[in-house]
Amino acid sequence: MMEQRRDTEQTPEKKEEKREEIKETGTLELNRNSGRHRIQLMTIIGEIEGHEAVSGNTKATKYEHLLPRLAEAEDSEDVEGVLILLNTLGGDVEAGLAIAEMIASLSKPTVSLVLGGSHSIGGPLAVSADYSFIVPSGTMIIHPVRSSGMFIGVYQSYRNMERTQDRITNFIAEHSKISQKRLEELMLDPTQLVKDVGTMLEGEDAVREGLIDEVGGISQAMQKLHEMIEERREVGDCD
Repeated sequence: MMEQRRDTEQTPEKKEEKREEIKETGTLELNRNSGRHRIQLMTIIGEIEGHEAVSGNTKATKYEHLLPRLAEAEDSEDVEGVLILLNTLGGDVEAGLAIAEMIASLSKPTVSLVLGGSHSIGGPLAVSADYSFIVPSGTMIIHPVRSSGMFIGVYQSYRNMERTQDRITNFIAEHSKISQKRLEELMLDPTQLVKDVGTMLEGEDAVREGLIDEVGGISQAMQKLHEMIEERREVGDCD
């Protein structure tokens, strides 16, 4: 009993290491010493930062932090599943899609949970997991692609924007139950957003539209991930 207690206790150095891990990358390994499934927690919070750094006062998720951690989770025998917590207003499209594609390509079970909001490019991130949750008060805003830089008013520029938007809608449609046609209808709705076109979906609305799988919180998300890991273990045992 004493030996088991020593195994589960954390030294001050380990605690400090965990604090730094959360601070720098927003990730944490859960259940490491509890004897349950080993889960990698990852957070996508604030603005999705791309090739250019956001201002120092803005909370941001850096894709160069998340991509190596996702690769590490895929390669690690110690990680059995990944839980992604989201509260983001969107950000860089290319960085967001890169993270979403990385999550979708993981062989480990993945569950996402939208807390607060998962707007704009947060949509693909929310649906990239194998199963998705949203809290009842959570929101998702769907709108057309915008350009924050200089936009040359020629046909080629418009076509590039259109193709980028198609990449986003294709990804969402392929990883959720909403059709691309319905998604585009919601994107172009002029009645819901002030000074903009698009749609804001609250928790139950997002599930009703097929964008998110289920309304729920952290306990439901964790329970679902544990079930998926157990199913994966049983399949492995049968093989």
